[in-house]
Amino acid sequence: MVQQERAIQTRRVILEAAAQVFADHGYVAATIADILKTAGVTKGALYFHFDSKELLAKGVLELQTELPLPPQEIKLQEVADIAMTVAHRLPMDAVLRAGARLSSDPTGRQHYGTAWTSWIEVLTDLLAKAQQCGEVLPHVEPREIAELIVSTFHGVQLYSQLENNLTDVEYRVSVLLNHLMPSIAAPAVLLRLDVTPDRGARVFNEANHMQATEVA
Repeated sequence: MVQQERAIQTRRVILEAAAQVFADHGYVAATIADILKTAGVTKGALYFHFDSKELLAKGVLELQTELPLPPQEIKLQEVADIAMTVAHRLPMDAVLRAGARLSSDPTGRQHYGTAWTSWIEVLTDLLAKAQQCGEVLPHVEPREIAELIVSTFHGVQLYSQLENNLTDVEYRVSVLLNHLMPSIAAPAVLLRLDVTPDRGARVFNEANHMQATEVA
C-alpha cells in the first residue's frame, strides 16, 4: 500500500513538472531533460509512468477538470463558478496554464488531444441540468452554449495573458459572463447569479475549506 501511494505521488510530481515545462515552453520546445530537472526524479521513474512526451501531455490534459467545487442551488451558478475559479487559478496553476497552451497548439494537439473536449462535456452536463430545472431560456442548446463558453473563455484568457500576463483575467472573465449570462439565464435566475471578479477566489477558498474539514 505504501509503495502504491508513493507511485501515485511520484506520478503526480512528474505531471506537475511536465505542466510547468509545457506552460513555460510549449510542447515542441519542452524536453524530457527539462521535465526531469523540474521534477527531481530519475529517468527510470519517469519512464515507469510515461514512456513519451506525448503521454505526458495527455496526462496533463487529463488533470484539467479536476476542480472539485461546492455544489450550488442554481446549476447555472456552477457553470459560472467553473469559469471564475479557473480564471482565479490560472496565474498560479501551471497545470491549467499548460492545458490552455497545449490545447491551442495546432501541431501538438494532433498527437495528444485537447482539454477543450473535457471542459465542453462538463459544461454541457451542467447546462442540461440547468435546463431541466428551468434556469435557462427556451432557445438554449446545452452543448452549443458549452462550446461558446469554452471558446470565448479561451479567447479572453489568451488576450489577458498576452496583454497583461493574466493579471486581469478574473476581471475579463467576469465581464464576459456579465454579457453572456443575460442571453442564457431565465430572468429570475439571472438576478441571483454571482459573476463578480472575486467569485472564483471565494469559491476556491470554500472548496479548500471543505476538503480540509473532510480530512480532519
